[in-house]
Amino acid sequence: MNIIHWCCCVESSCHLKQDVLVLYFPGSCVDTVIGLYGETIEVPCNNGINKPDGLIFTKWKYVKDDGSPGDLLVKQAQKDDATVSATDGYKSRVSIAANSSLLITQGSLVDQRVFTCMVVSLTNLEEHSVELKVYKKPSAPVIKNKAKGLENSKLTQLGECVAESANPAANLIWMKNNQPLVDDGKTIIITSAITKDPVTGLSSTSSRLQYTASKEDVESQFTCTAKHVMGSDQVSAPETFPIHYPTEKVSLQVVSQSPIREGDDVTLKCQADGNPPPTSFNFNIKGKKVTVMDKDVYTLTGVTRADTGVYKCSLLDNDVMESTQMVTVSFLDVSLTPTGKVLKKHGEKLEVSLEKNASTEAKVTWKKDNHKLDKLPDFSNLTYSDAGLYVCDVSIEGIKHSLSFELTVEGGPKIMRLTKHRSNDGKHKILTCEAEGSPKPDVQWSVNGTNDETTYVNGKATYKLTVVPSKNLTVSCQVTNKLGHDMRDISVFSLFEEHKSKPEKNEDGAEQAKVIVGVVVGLSLAAALVGLIYWICIKKTRQGSWKTGEKETGTSEESKKLEENNHKADV
Repeated sequence: MNIIHWCCCVESSCHLKQDVLVLYFPGSCVDTVIGLYGETIEVPCNNGINKPDGLIFTKWKYVKDDGSPGDLLVKQAQKDDATVSATDGYKSRVSIAANSSLLITQGSLVDQRVFTCMVVSLTNLEEHSVELKVYKKPSAPVIKNKAKGLENSKLTQLGECVAESANPAANLIWMKNNQPLVDDGKTIIITSAITKDPVTGLSSTSSRLQYTASKEDVESQFTCTAKHVMGSDQVSAPETFPIHYPTEKVSLQVVSQSPIREGDDVTLKCQADGNPPPTSFNFNIKGKKVTVMDKDVYTLTGVTRADTGVYKCSLLDNDVMESTQMVTVSFLDVSLTPTGKVLKKHGEKLEVSLEKNASTEAKVTWKKDNHKLDKLPDFSNLTYSDAGLYVCDVSIEGIKHSLSFELTVEGGPKIMRLTKHRSNDGKHKILTCEAEGSPKPDVQWSVNGTNDETTYVNGKATYKLTVVPSKNLTVSCQVTNKLGHDMRDISVFSLFEEHKSKPEKNEDGAEQAKVIVGVVVGLSLAAALVGLIYWICIKKTRQGSWKTGEKETGTSEESKKLEENNHKADV
C-alpha cells in the first residue's frame, strides 16, 4: 500500500523523512496518511520508530464522531498478541503490525479520523497522532441523457457526463475533438454538481453540457475527461451527433445514362441540403405537378422526342425553393433512296437521295466496298467502275443508322483494244484482247492457243492467248454476254516468215507499213477513176453544147471541179 504522510506543525515546511513525503502546516503537529478505499490501511506509529528502551506497551486510540476518545487495542511488550478493546465496528477490523502500525481492513470513509499511537516505557510516555484520509478513484466517466440531434445555431443540451463513487470528487472536463470546451455563458454552458452516497459517503460528479452546434460539427467527436488525484485521466467513449438544420438549397439531377434516346427510362432525383433531408418532393413534369411521398425520385418511362423540355422539383411546403433541369431526348430519322439491290445500264443516270431529321447536327459518311469515300460519286453517267456496295452511316452522339444499296451496272461487251507482241524468248506470239461489259463477257478466239490469264475488274476484262503461228493468219477475238457480243480481227505473221525476211524488224511495224502503202495506192486509183469519169461527162456535155451554141470551155464550176479531180489523181 502506498502511503503519503503529511505532518502539520507550527511553521509550514516540507521535509522528506525516510522516503516519505511529509508536509507541515502551522497550528498543529499531526501526520496525515492516505489510504485506499476497500483495502487494508496501515497507520504508522511514529513512522516506525516506536520501540524505546524499557518499552512496556503500545496503545492505539481514536477520536469518535462526537469528539470523545475511544480505545482500539493494547499491545504489551512481553506478549505476542494485542488485546482489542474496541466495542464498535473496529472490533473486527483492527490489528497491530510488527512495527506497531495500526492495520484497518476494508477501509472506508468512516475511517477518516485522527488515530493516536501511545508508547509507554520505563522512562517516558509518547503520543503520536495521525490523521487518516481514505481516497477512491472514480468509475470511468459516461455520457448519459444524450441528445438525439443538435440544432444548427441553437443552444441545445448535448448530454450529461457522470463519474461516480469517488473520494474526493472527480473533476470533469468536456472535450470536442480532444480540445477542452470552455463555458462562455452563451454558446457553451457547463453546469456541474456533486452528490454523496448517504451510505458510503462516496461522491459522484455530474456535468451537463449545453452546446450551440454548427454544420461543421457533423463529424465532431465529444468526450468527457475525469481528473482525480488518484491516477491518470479517464476519458469517456466518443460521441457524435447529427446536426439538424433547415434546407437552404434544392438540386435536381438527371441520373439516367447520357445521351438520352427515345425509348429510354429517365430518372429524376431531387435532393435538399437540409438535415435530416426531406423525403418527399413535388416534381413539375412539363407544367404538371406530381407529388412523390417518402422518396426523392421520379421516373419517366419510354421517353420520346416529345418529352424534351424543362423539368423542376421543389419542397412540399415551399414551391419557391426549386431546381430545374433541361432534358433532351436524342433522335435520328434517316431515309435513303434507293436501297437494296439496284440494277442500271451502262451510261444511265442514278439519283441518290438522303433525308435526315435529328435532334442535333448529324454526321454522314459514305463507304464503297468497305473503303471510305470523301463524297458520294457523280452517277449522272454510270460506268462499270461505279458498281459496288455503298453504305451510308448517319450518326449523332449515342445513335447511329447504317443504310445501303448495292449497285450493279450492266452493258453489252465492247472490245476496246486487240494487240499482239512477241514473247521474251521470241518463240511465241501473245495476243491481248481488252473488252468492257457486264456481266463478265466470255471470250472466244478463232485459233487454238494457250489461255494465259484472264482478269475482270470494274467491268474491264483482259484476255490473253499465246500462239505459235506457222503461217500468216488473221485471228479473231469475240466477246459475248447476255446483252450482246463484239468481235475484232488482227493479222498475225508466221514466226518462220519473219526469220526468213528481216528478223530484226518489228512485226507490228512491217504490217503497219503495208497497211499505209495499200491505203495510199487505193486512194490514188480512186482519184484517177473519178477524174476519168468526170472527163467523159464533160466531153459529152460539150458535144451537146455545140448543138445549142454553148462555149466549148464549159462552165466555170465544171472547170473548177475538173481541176480538183485532176489534182487528187496526181496525188
